[in-house]
Parts: sequence; structure tokens; C-alpha cells
Amino acid sequence: QVQLVESGGGLVEPGGSLRLSCAASGIIFRLYVMAWYRQAPGKQRELVALISNNGGTNYADSVKGRFTISRDNAKNTVYLQMNSLKPEDTAVYFCNTNLGATSAWGQGTLVTVSS
Repeated sequence: QVQLVESGGGLVEPGGSLRLSCAASGIIFRLYVMAWYRQAPGKQRELVALISNNGGTNYADSVKGRFTISRDNAKNTVYLQMNSLKPEDTAVYFCNTNLGATSAWGQGTLVTVSS
């Protein structure tokens, strides 16, 4: 059974930083594309960043230059380093991987950017 467990969310002031982690189990982690999504109150879930199994990355325009996605295949973990956070980054952040016919999602971790 695939499990994705996020951690690292919290309350941070504008301009601050956070690092999210997502620990995966039940898959051969190094073979899978991993992604971070977020969902703000009253809005649809959106893709934030993804990293391929060979390390290639893509980012939403709204986070380019501020967020960095990375992975540690030895630890079965994907990270999202978030810098220069803005109030509009406030959302629940979800880890995701595509299993072909289905997708696996974590439970989410809340990031609140506020003074």
C-alpha cells in the first residue's frame, strides 16, 4: 500500500522560509515522478512543483525563483524548500505521485503565511 506522509508546515511571517518533507512508502521511490500541490481556502487544488525520476523539475509560475523541489532517493523523501513566502502562499500542501490508473496523495500539511 502506497503511503505519502507530509510534514513541515506551520505559521511563518511574510518573507520567511519553510521546508516541507514527504516520506513515501510502498513504491520503488526512485522510479516515480513526485509532485507538490496546494489548495487554498475556496480555491481549486493546483500544481506547485514536480520532480522527475531523473531530477528534472517544473514549477508553477507563481513560485518560480522562490520554491525548490528536491528528492533524496536513499530516504524515499521529496522536499519543497519555500523561501520569500507570501500571504498568497497560504494553503494546505499535498504530496502526490501518479501510479498510472490512480494517484496517491498525502494527508496534507498546512502552511500559513501571516504577520
